[in-house]
Amino acid sequence: MPDPISWSFSWPYLLAALAGGYLLGSVPFGLVLTRLFGYGDVRSIGSGNIGATNVLRTGNKALAAATLVLDSGKGALAVLLAARFGPDAALLAAMGSMLGHTFPVWLGFKGGKGVATALGVLLALAWPVGLIACALWLLTALAFRISSLSALVALGASPLAAFWFQGPQLAQAAAFIAVLVFVRHHANIRRLLKGEEPRIGRKKI
Repeated sequence: MPDPISWSFSWPYLLAALAGGYLLGSVPFGLVLTRLFGYGDVRSIGSGNIGATNVLRTGNKALAAATLVLDSGKGALAVLLAARFGPDAALLAAMGSMLGHTFPVWLGFKGGKGVATALGVLLALAWPVGLIACALWLLTALAFRISSLSALVALGASPLAAFWFQGPQLAQAAAFIAVLVFVRHHANIRRLLKGEEPRIGRKKI
């Protein structure tokens, strides 16, 4: 079998990487787990989001942790599977998985905010960049205990880290991911500016 990186007519494989990334990213683990364990539809509580932070509002920390790991894992898996077809395919799979998580077709294009998936994607694309993003998230969370602020700081800095470690191509992908996460956090940003954003562990009414 020829080396897929050397294929001159590669657009079908790039399209497959994008579509495959979207399909993997669109699996709503937070919704699946909360229903499976008897908590109903996670979209009916808290922020209405399907991500780990809102799953935590069920009071089940293990379920929230599982959601975090699975949402991160699906982004990383999409990248690692597509990487066989070259770096361009890996980047497209990364962006596809982000679009799948934030705008899943199964949920009427109303998905999560993409933070965990973004961290998984960055770890798979370039682990130093992913580790920096994770460290910034953790440090900001410890300092302010605000999940949205932690996400914005971590992913806002990721294009700079990507440019430093890998160059402009990864920096552009990281910027796409950051912009998508910022757009999905528009309501959180407004609350942050008003000082009304809830803290980690506090149920949102």
